[in-house]
Amino acid sequence: MTNILIVTTSHTAIPGSDDRTGVWFEELATPYYAFIDADCTVTLASVRGGEIPIDGRSLAETPLPASVQRFHDDPAALDAAHHSKALADLTATEFDAIYLPGGHGTMWDFPHNPTLATAITSMLDAGKIVASVCHGPAAFLGVERIDGSPLIKGRSITCFTDDEERAVHLDDKVPFLLESSLRAAGAQVSTGPDFAPHIMEDGNLLTGQNPKSSEPLAHAVVDALKARQVKAA
Repeated sequence: MTNILIVTTSHTAIPGSDDRTGVWFEELATPYYAFIDADCTVTLASVRGGEIPIDGRSLAETPLPASVQRFHDDPAALDAAHHSKALADLTATEFDAIYLPGGHGTMWDFPHNPTLATAITSMLDAGKIVASVCHGPAAFLGVERIDGSPLIKGRSITCFTDDEERAVHLDDKVPFLLESSLRAAGAQVSTGPDFAPHIMEDGNLLTGQNPKSSEPLAHAVVDALKARQVKAA
């Protein structure tokens, strides 16, 4: 059985805004069901554990994405989201892949997070899949290799772009611009059209640009896991 760990933010508030933040619901629900429908076992975790906060803007989409509605109607999924595991209580390498959805909450509790950094580096070093979408790649900031260089230096990734941040009028509310910060850390950031699906695969590091990238990224994770299984057989 393939086991996938989804880790979300636990951060709930954007300073200077009345909007509730947290995880972007589509970026949680879409991969969750892509993995479930591929017969994977999925564990939901968050930075602090407990109830996963949902970004209020992601509940205002009309109509709601099908995956979000399915999550709303799924008692088991809701229970898992209300009682998520604390990342510190888990051993990442017991899983085959770790998936980090975005939402603006990640901009506060993902960067320079020692527990998350250990999970990411241990998974990459073990040859397992690390995937992240939208603002989720904020988790890569502050993660270092053994020699002290940034983990993402020279890696090809994507993320929520500076232009997309300006388009949603939160560029003056977030603590930093993600694309610019990842570039400053040495990442080779690839960007597609605003709010259109775009993913990057660099070995066992897979990333997506925005909410619409969560589905193709999730399927890329499933395909990568199947390829590893074939290779190991």
